[in-house]
Amino acid sequence: MIRIAICDDEKHMVDHIKAFVSDFFRKKNREISIRTFLSGEDLLSYDGQIDILFLDVQMKGMDGMETARKLRADQFRGFLIFITVLKEMVFQSFEVQAYDYLVKPVDEKQFEKTMERLYVSMQNTGEDSLLVQKGYEGRIILKDEIVFCEVIDRKIYLNLASGEVVDYYERIENLETKLDSHFFRCHRSYLINLKHLKGYKNGTACMDNGKEVPVSRLRSREFSGVVLQYMKNM
Repeated sequence: MIRIAICDDEKHMVDHIKAFVSDFFRKKNREISIRTFLSGEDLLSYDGQIDILFLDVQMKGMDGMETARKLRADQFRGFLIFITVLKEMVFQSFEVQAYDYLVKPVDEKQFEKTMERLYVSMQNTGEDSLLVQKGYEGRIILKDEIVFCEVIDRKIYLNLASGEVVDYYERIENLETKLDSHFFRCHRSYLINLKHLKGYKNGTACMDNGKEVPVSRLRSREFSGVVLQYMKNM
């Protein structure tokens, strides 16, 4: 079941998007549920799960951008697609990790192009991979490629085996729930992949990419136990 929400203060636009959504997923033979909202305030009062959200930018009362900020602050991690009359609004969408935006009047070809890309992203995000939303684009990263994760301010930095560093906005607590048992929170600001652990000395985890990651004193005993268990299971 894919849970979809549409929020726009114009009912005819809500119905328009709803028809496109229903037709798209009917062709994919996927079961969906759709909830509609006519204001940002109504949307924020809903406490159910949302996988895909279509959100109008310009609404009476609380606008879509402010609504999106509050949703992200409240740990909404679904796909966000803005509906707007202003193409310039796309630059603000980076802040709230929008996947894409649709310009009014939304035509079917424009809608399907965005949804095909989003659907592929959803299909490719499995147990072995992580979907990273940066700006209004999504990227699939294999978990095994992640050596360690570091949080600085409100950004996550994924240090990959290739040497690339991918940064995006995310809470480390949320990221931790998406990763598997091969990852260990060795410090409040770091998650390491035990598959890339090369050694441990003096409160520091030595990774196979040559980087060193601090292990906090509070977690050092648990860390030693986790490493030993991991080695037994290899």
